[in-house]
Amino acid sequence: MTRNPKHEARNPKQIQMAEIQISQINTRINQSRVLYFESNIIALFNGIKVDPSWSFSDKTRKDTAYITHGYHRYPAKFIPQIVSRLADKYTSEGDLIVDPFGGCGTTLVESKVMGRLSVGVDINPVAVLITKAKITPLDPAKIEEVFTALEEKLGSYSKNTKVKAPEHERIDYWFKQEEKRKLAFIFAEISKIKDRDVKDFLYCGFSNILKNCSIWLQKSNKPTRDFAKKPSDPIPTFFRQVKMMMRGNARFYELLKQKNHLEVPSQVYCTDARTIPVKNNSVSLIVTSPPYVTSYEYADLHQLTALWLEYTKDLSDFRKRFIGTSYHNKKDLTLNSTLAENIRKYLLEKDKKTAEEVSTYFSEMNQVFIEMKRMLKKGGKTCIVIGNTSLKGVEILNAEVFAEQLQNLGLKIADIVKREIPSKNLPSVRDEKTGKFASITDKNRVSAYPTEYILVMEK
Repeated sequence: MTRNPKHEARNPKQIQMAEIQISQINTRINQSRVLYFESNIIALFNGIKVDPSWSFSDKTRKDTAYITHGYHRYPAKFIPQIVSRLADKYTSEGDLIVDPFGGCGTTLVESKVMGRLSVGVDINPVAVLITKAKITPLDPAKIEEVFTALEEKLGSYSKNTKVKAPEHERIDYWFKQEEKRKLAFIFAEISKIKDRDVKDFLYCGFSNILKNCSIWLQKSNKPTRDFAKKPSDPIPTFFRQVKMMMRGNARFYELLKQKNHLEVPSQVYCTDARTIPVKNNSVSLIVTSPPYVTSYEYADLHQLTALWLEYTKDLSDFRKRFIGTSYHNKKDLTLNSTLAENIRKYLLEKDKKTAEEVSTYFSEMNQVFIEMKRMLKKGGKTCIVIGNTSLKGVEILNAEVFAEQLQNLGLKIADIVKREIPSKNLPSVRDEKTGKFASITDKNRVSAYPTEYILVMEK
């Protein structure tokens, strides 16, 4: 038999790992077919092919972080090109767009650029802070004046400077003493600024340097300490961060000015996605990327900002605010989906706690969908960007369940887009037990699909 030299060049461990991953995928697909074979929804999704035009693989980091989009790191955020394409397809200038899981404000920024009114909500105050900074165009001359004065003040720092540093064991867990002092000095000076919009802009910059200035393992999204890490010097790091943001703000301001969109309303609220402050039948388009069932990770990832800005003093309490967490009341759950019920039954055979968490998640998402229906105009669209995952070896078919729930609420499928996620930063494996992204060496790893769906439903 003739051998392929490319195959000979592969490491035996790589071949073995690939075979294991393929076997895992096949096993899970077979399980899904047995479990869901009677579902028309499953048949519909199985027939959908990847649409390459929605991957935006030609877009660079500069393209996806243009204007204010690059202000702050944020996990698993969707790229602005998805929002602008959906808004262009389904809305006209002056229409209202809503994002019930606002995250870092991508939907709102793009809506403003395109002259669409927008409202976003998020239960996470860190997300709301970032969004406020990103959607608020500041007069470049005004922010330059404030920053020049702040730069001079922060430049006067010395070891003799009197600083009232926060006393919190969790802050001490992450920050060395000198970095903590400097950060406290920066925070105190920002807090003296009277203009709320400018203050939020600078708080956003402050938030984004916290990880660099801590002993948080730099390349990890997981809260892991790296005792060998040399934290960045907070003051020059803050200067670089704000100058970058000022350049983005200037481009944002000029773009909106050219389009005559500076005054286009854009509002963000820190509230639950099931209680959105907009009128009935008033929304033309909803664009959102909901959290996954393991959404408590967001609380962990944003703990540094939450602690410094005193959004919480207790991390466990902070986690309880997020949708689908294991802390929520599991009584009177309405899944509104046969698929969700089947997933729950299958999970109960594996792990009761996980089954309860997933059931709570689908029940709470159904409540959000009821709120979406309330807001939408007749003919209005809701576009949900979501991928599927796996817990305890069971396929969690988020997209299919959402489609069924929304259909059962009276919405109809307008389109389903399957897109590749080209991000090189996307981990390729998840921990089988927790569903969280994991390292390639994790013994509980399972393959994570590098695709997601854009589910378009019409009222």
